[in-house]
Amino acid sequence: MRSNSVFSLSKIIIFYIAGAHSVTFTFTNNCPYTIWPGTLTGGGGTQLSSTGFELASKASSSLDAPASWSGRFWARAFCSMNAGGKFTCQSGDCGSGQISCNGASAIPPATLVELTLAGYNGQDFYDISLVDGFNLPVSVIPVGGSSNCNPTTCPVDVNAECPPELALKNLDGATIGCKSACLALNQPQYCCTGAFGSPETCPPTDYSKYLKGKCPLAYSYAYDDKTSTFTCTGGPNYAITFCP
Repeated sequence: MRSNSVFSLSKIIIFYIAGAHSVTFTFTNNCPYTIWPGTLTGGGGTQLSSTGFELASKASSSLDAPASWSGRFWARAFCSMNAGGKFTCQSGDCGSGQISCNGASAIPPATLVELTLAGYNGQDFYDISLVDGFNLPVSVIPVGGSSNCNPTTCPVDVNAECPPELALKNLDGATIGCKSACLALNQPQYCCTGAFGSPETCPPTDYSKYLKGKCPLAYSYAYDDKTSTFTCTGGPNYAITFCP
C-alpha cells in the first residue's frame, strides 16, 4: 500500500516540476481565413512537439515549450495541398512540402515573433520582427509574470500600402506580403552590410521608417533595437494573436 502511495506522490511531484519548467504559448487566429502557424527552435535545439499546424479562423491552439527555449513563430497563409500531397503556401511558406516545417524557417517576407526564454539574468526577451518583411499582423501578450511585462504588437495590415517595389503579389495581383528593402533591393545600405555594418553607419532608411510608422513597436531593420526588444521576468505564458 505504501509503495503505491509513494509512486503516486512521485508522479505528482514530477508533473509539478515539469509544469513549473515549461511555458505555454496560446495561438489565436483572428484573421477571416485559415492560417498555418509555423514554429522553429533556434540554436540547434530540439524542435517543439509541433513545427506547423492548421488554425481555423477564430480558433485557438496551445503549445508547450521548455522554460529556457529560444525560437520563432510565424503564420503561413493561402495554403493548399496538390494531388501528390505536397503542401505549399503563397505567404510565409517554409518549403518543407508539409504542414509541419520540420526545422525549416519562413521564406521571406514573413512577420516573425522571436523569443528567448530565461535568457540573460533569467529574463525573457521577445520581439516582433519585420526585418524579413511582413505578411500578417500579430501581437504578443505575456500572461502572468512580473509587472514589467508589456505586450508588443504589429496590428496594421502593412500589405495594404506596401511600396510597389517591395510588394509580393499573388497570381490575381493582390499584395500578400511586403518585402524588406534588403530582400527586394539587395543593397548594403538596406541590409546593413559592408561599410554599413554597424549602428553608426546604418541608420533608418525611408523603407524602414515606413515600416516603423506602421508598427512602432516592431523591428523595422537590423539595428532597430531600442524600441523593439521587450523583456519580462517571472516566467509568464504568452498569448500570440494573428490579425489582432
